[in-house]
Amino acid sequence: MKRNDFAGRKVLITGGLGFIGSNLAHALVKRKADVTLIDSMIPDFGGNEANVEDIKHKVRISYTDMRSFALPYIIKNQDIIFNLAGQISHMDSMKDPVTDLEINAKSQLHLLESCRYHNPSVKIIYASTRQIYGKTKQKPPINEDHPIDPTDINGINKLSGELFHSLYHKVFGIKTVSLRLTNCYGPRQLIRHDRQGFIAWFINRTVLNKEIKLYGDGLQIRDFTYIDDVVDAFLRVAVESNADGQVYNLGGIRPYSLLEVAKILKRINPKLKISKIPFPRERKKIDIGNYVGDWSKIHKDIGWKPKIDLEMGLKKTLTYFRKNLSNYL
Repeated sequence: MKRNDFAGRKVLITGGLGFIGSNLAHALVKRKADVTLIDSMIPDFGGNEANVEDIKHKVRISYTDMRSFALPYIIKNQDIIFNLAGQISHMDSMKDPVTDLEINAKSQLHLLESCRYHNPSVKIIYASTRQIYGKTKQKPPINEDHPIDPTDINGINKLSGELFHSLYHKVFGIKTVSLRLTNCYGPRQLIRHDRQGFIAWFINRTVLNKEIKLYGDGLQIRDFTYIDDVVDAFLRVAVESNADGQVYNLGGIRPYSLLEVAKILKRINPKLKISKIPFPRERKKIDIGNYVGDWSKIHKDIGWKPKIDLEMGLKKTLTYFRKNLSNYL
């Protein structure tokens, strides 16, 4: 990938004021892209104007819901769409499944239909999730051919969004790529509450000198991807034609148990406390157990691999939030 691959290209980011979207926006501004961000700013979904404060005069911002009738007009003439808008809380999806369906499935279909009729040459990169695998049935690492069996409403609706993108590539020829993300973390993440993944909440507890409460024994295994590596993957698949129509896992350099993550954070901040509590029943029902992703396919196809190890990534993340904490609580 060359630095000038995006120069002058029209790029739309849905969910552009959120965690991944805003980090992508910063990277694209540096690469001289013509960037438009849309975000519905639904409370607690992650949209935050502070995320783009330093580049707000270099991008266009539209406070638009993905379900809006304005969407076809916004997607016209775009060269690339990074499709990141979505509801990612697993617990919220179980409490309000209809809203999750509207945002993670119906709105994706609306975007794709808009592109089909108004911009069929656009390329779309969709943010999917490893949650669609559910409780894994094979020895890790898990590759893209693993059976799909989501454990919650969010996983089902995100799977629908991914399948819509794949179908529109196969049937209508729209260039799409889906990235199955896993425990992404870093600056500009929503850390205000604990409903968008445990790593964000661990960061909240650490920066506030509070306590991390581990469910059960804390030995559940996960992999983690630092935001710079996530952005690198999105940018690479956007300019690589051999990624068109593909679905890729992302992942980390190596997996960690939740207890190991907590201990790393305690090394960084000795004031942090760690305890263990029984697994809440409502969370245990939808927990996926251990998960480690196999990202060898994307490495083989386009050369992507994670570069930032967990401890370094957490240090960078905590440094950012300590400097900017008032914007995120």
